[in-house]
Amino acid sequence: MDTLKVRDAKDVEEVVRAAVASEQPLEVIGHGSKRAIGHPMPTNALLDVSALNAVTSYEPNELIITVQVGAPLADVQSLIDAKNQQFAFEPMDISVLLGTAGAGTIGGMIGAGLAGPRRIKAGGIRDHLLGAHAVSGFGDSFKTGGRVVKNVTGYDLCKLLTGSWGTLAVMTEVTLKVMPKPEAERTLVLRGLDDITANKAMTAALGSPFDVSGAAHLPGSALRSAGGALAGLASGQPVTLVRLEGISASAAHRAASLSQTLSSFGVVDSLADDASAAIWSALRDVVPFAANGALGAWPVWRIVCPPASGGALGQALSRATGGDVVYDWGGGLIWAAVPPGADAQAMLVRGQVEAIGGHATLIRATEDVRRAVDVFQPQAAGLAALGERVRASFDPRSVLNRGRMMRGGAA
Repeated sequence: MDTLKVRDAKDVEEVVRAAVASEQPLEVIGHGSKRAIGHPMPTNALLDVSALNAVTSYEPNELIITVQVGAPLADVQSLIDAKNQQFAFEPMDISVLLGTAGAGTIGGMIGAGLAGPRRIKAGGIRDHLLGAHAVSGFGDSFKTGGRVVKNVTGYDLCKLLTGSWGTLAVMTEVTLKVMPKPEAERTLVLRGLDDITANKAMTAALGSPFDVSGAAHLPGSALRSAGGALAGLASGQPVTLVRLEGISASAAHRAASLSQTLSSFGVVDSLADDASAAIWSALRDVVPFAANGALGAWPVWRIVCPPASGGALGQALSRATGGDVVYDWGGGLIWAAVPPGADAQAMLVRGQVEAIGGHATLIRATEDVRRAVDVFQPQAAGLAALGERVRASFDPRSVLNRGRMMRGGAA
């Protein structure tokens, strides 16, 4: 396979124009940590942007950072951590699930759009992406957004680039909002709740005035295969977790008040600061289904559904598939690991998910399975046609990540 390693945006333009002229599709990669997500792509040419790895500007007082897309995510996080700042959306380290090396690049983080547990409070990656420079499928550079939160620049194309998996344009540089790290955090722990009751407890916490920044539930079966910070959380019992963050006095006071609110569901324990942070890092990266764990060979689905339906859906999926589930976002996000099969039980999973108005993405599966089933949620005809018109307006010849998001299609 030919690897075309670019040095700047001008190189990207030339590579894309050459691909258009020769009708040669390109696979766009940074560190390649997420290549196993999506359909296998029909190409023998890689557009490698990993050399675009500079931090162009970082203004801690203004809470913004401008960085090239090939910059390693871990390095950028270390840089902002030194100023006691963070990406509030908690970018996921997908390498834990996929068994790949490293946490990938800034561009991959934006292209995938996978945010962590704090999304219920802080929003997703698209809410923190202020601006971007990119090269379209025509081979033309364009700029969208700017370097301040309130931009008046016409169409907000940043929202489209987030979660597009490289099918619209090749990003070269982005500007992101950063936020101060909380001074303290507390995690409330309830043990022994079934999925439905846990769903109610998380809903009560999220509906309270105590500014919850995370709500998750792990059934006992999922905990049995968990390691690291989750290993000692409970001995085979289900665990429900609620996080609060802020200045020390506020976090402690709100944790005490919320403990009283949740006491009707059972005994409430508490974890503080480093112990709490380790738990939520493990949840963010779905450690119970880690590639090097007991369920490492099982396909993993990422399911977004109405939070009120999460508990019932998770229970139904576990019974029907014989798999395990982990709940995040108060039940609005379900990670489901299912026993291996020729189709990763796609018909069963999607049938139950669609019945409640949710959608499911196959995050981990073998290449054969990803060739056989739709990795991303199939869309209704009208919505799919609209999406294709948008994609074609950026990349009419479908040279960028052709076929990654739609089996047998351009996008």
